[in-house]
Amino acid sequence: MNIMKFGGSSLASPSRIKLVSETIQEKLQEDTSLVVFSAFGGVTNDFLQMADLAASGDLSYKNTLQKNEKRHLNAIKDLIPIKNQSAILSKVKTEFNGLETLYEGVYLLNELSNKTKHVIASYGEILSSLIITEYFKALNINVKFVDSRDLIVCKNENEKVQVNYVKTNTNIHNYFNDNKADLFVVPGFVANNEQGVPSTLGRGGSDFTAAIFAGALDADKVLIYTDVDGMYTANPSIVSHAYPLKNISYEEAMELSHFGAKVLYPPTLQPLLNKQIEIHIKNTFKPSEIGTVISKSSKENFRWVTGITHIDSIKLLNIEGSGMVGIPGFSKRLFEVLFQEKINVVLITQASSEHSICIAVKDEEAMQAKDAINEAFEVEIQNFKIKPVEIEDNVAIIALVGDRMKSHHGLSGKMFSALGNNNINIRAIAQGSSERNISAVIAKKDVKKALNTLHEQFFEVPSKELNLFITGVGNVGGKLIEQLKQQEEYLLGKLSLKIRILGISNSRKMLFVEEGIDINTWQQDLEKGQTASKEDFFERVKDLNLRNSIFVDNTASPEIAAWYRQYLANSISVVTCNKIACADDFVNYQNLQDLSREYGASFLYETNVGAGLPIIDTLKNLMASGDRVHKIQAVLSGSLNFVFNNYNAEEPFYKTVEQAMLEGYTEPDPKIDLSGIDVSRKILILARESGLEMELSDIENDSFLSEKSLNTTTNDAFFELLKKDEDDFKKMYEDAEANNKQLKYVAQLDNGKAKVGLQQVGPEHPFYNLSGSDNIVLFFTNRYSEQPLIVKGAGAGADVTASGIFADIIRIGKK
Repeated sequence: MNIMKFGGSSLASPSRIKLVSETIQEKLQEDTSLVVFSAFGGVTNDFLQMADLAASGDLSYKNTLQKNEKRHLNAIKDLIPIKNQSAILSKVKTEFNGLETLYEGVYLLNELSNKTKHVIASYGEILSSLIITEYFKALNINVKFVDSRDLIVCKNENEKVQVNYVKTNTNIHNYFNDNKADLFVVPGFVANNEQGVPSTLGRGGSDFTAAIFAGALDADKVLIYTDVDGMYTANPSIVSHAYPLKNISYEEAMELSHFGAKVLYPPTLQPLLNKQIEIHIKNTFKPSEIGTVISKSSKENFRWVTGITHIDSIKLLNIEGSGMVGIPGFSKRLFEVLFQEKINVVLITQASSEHSICIAVKDEEAMQAKDAINEAFEVEIQNFKIKPVEIEDNVAIIALVGDRMKSHHGLSGKMFSALGNNNINIRAIAQGSSERNISAVIAKKDVKKALNTLHEQFFEVPSKELNLFITGVGNVGGKLIEQLKQQEEYLLGKLSLKIRILGISNSRKMLFVEEGIDINTWQQDLEKGQTASKEDFFERVKDLNLRNSIFVDNTASPEIAAWYRQYLANSISVVTCNKIACADDFVNYQNLQDLSREYGASFLYETNVGAGLPIIDTLKNLMASGDRVHKIQAVLSGSLNFVFNNYNAEEPFYKTVEQAMLEGYTEPDPKIDLSGIDVSRKILILARESGLEMELSDIENDSFLSEKSLNTTTNDAFFELLKKDEDDFKKMYEDAEANNKQLKYVAQLDNGKAKVGLQQVGPEHPFYNLSGSDNIVLFFTNRYSEQPLIVKGAGAGADVTASGIFADIIRIGKK
């Protein structure tokens, strides 16, 4: 006999019911079939919600009742020919009359007992099965309606179901010995208790119904049809890369379903396990697909980890105190209290010092458990032997499941390392003696990040997904996005990095797309985005709480730099070409470094000094290897180098500055470059990276600009004064030329003192032939005392700055 079950989503509309009937009719060609049906999609939720409304005195339940009655009557009219409708219409109306009477009683008494709740909940499956039975009769199929309430006997206390298998199996055997048909239609979920009062098998109990019949009838397998392709490696609505499993063992399925995998109701395996009856989970809408087969564990399974799942409706109870240490029977008393209260413990962990026990229970049972334990240990609490029980909420359990986990060393370390690298704090840990399950309690807000992190670690092609949030998409930001697009295939193929841009912002608009921004249309899409807000941008990044999140700042804004500490403190890495933060007061600079270490978030700013040149990285490597820096000499402004390489006193100085601006070598306010403040910030950053505690005010800045031009507030005013000061610029140039030297704006750090300013350098100096907008840095150290270590190359421009940002992003990806 074929045993099948169809869930509510498969029966959500008459068209879906017709699709289901095609699958059933195909199976009828093979053998007699027994089909278990859930209620029409959403009906049981409606029925229970109406009960709550009635109990609270809210008459609006009547509107929902009418809507549901109409839905069922319309289904009859759509599925069944008019000549066959009369009897089933009458039967369905009678059932709704009975349901209405129950609601009226609940409303009048303002009381909803568990017994009444079970009776109300059972109506959905009865109604759907009665209608579908008549539909098959209209198709001339030899079909019988089997009321499972007459056959399945259970005890249902405090939402915990116990089936009396002796009576149930006897009832099923007797029924099928006495009744013959090609198709048996069975309402799922419903049963009777031992007093003959209608009860239920728990939410999801239709799976259980099919398993009970399969076990009693010694079927070869049970086919469970749902709206997904089987059991997945993780919840696909949370982990987009999750995929269905072809084969898993009974034990793995039990662990996954117990820990929240909703495809299979946990008790379903009970009547099937001993008889090794297979379960096939299939997609109603893809009936020819294999789906997932649950069977005895096979040696052909080479997976170390089978799936990842979670429970988020739990609370943690902490019991601790010195009075627990070395006291025999303490745990017995504790769990006896919970047993007497009929509270199921989901997870247990105890410190080896015996000073504390941590247990997880369902949300709705937490307060009851707390009160019961505090009452049972009242004497110990009053004598300060133990503390009153504390409840920790907003937590969830994540679990790694697999039969072969016990055969593979280091899985726990790999799991906790992956979580730790994403700053996911673990509140409690438990591992069963079978080593088939490793569970950890984490903050509920971290569930999505944790599941995606672990799935990436254990199930995906070895690759790492980076999630970018970019502020500043002008010259540098635009070039960065262009480079990311160009290198997409290379990054995935060669470096196993998948980089997604989820948020972008300019000064006016911001855009977030959780699935990833289309980098082909980002400019048009951004224009349709919401009004830009630094606070809202941060809150959105924080709320998304994605693994490997990186905030990229391509601006020169002090307001945005002020947000770095919030990003780092939420384990969001920061990559920036904005020098403001690293050149801020030393205490703030140090605070950012400390936050980066404390929260495991990278803080990278290579482009602060040399655009795309690896100047900071080189310095860090020198310091890390134990070398000591004595002196740094550098031309650190690509803008100023461009200006003085192109100024020849024939064209006015301001024209050369305008050309530098036009070609993207200067900041939007060119005074930042020409005043030397930009170079001062750069040498300050190098001083700090070399281990010095230095402030910007400690740097001597010998500016070549007049005091008046430095005090201008607009570019127009600044350029007017550059024109007036042309004679001064011409004289500087002619003096250098007369000495056979060139003008270079030099930064120097020597024995703890720093200064910046315009210098004349001769042909013997490494700076003399520095062309275009190139930068150069000379490191004089213990190891490079005579001949300095030189880093030289392009030091300005949107392309090279973007490439430096890109390099920092890759550094995080390879971390």
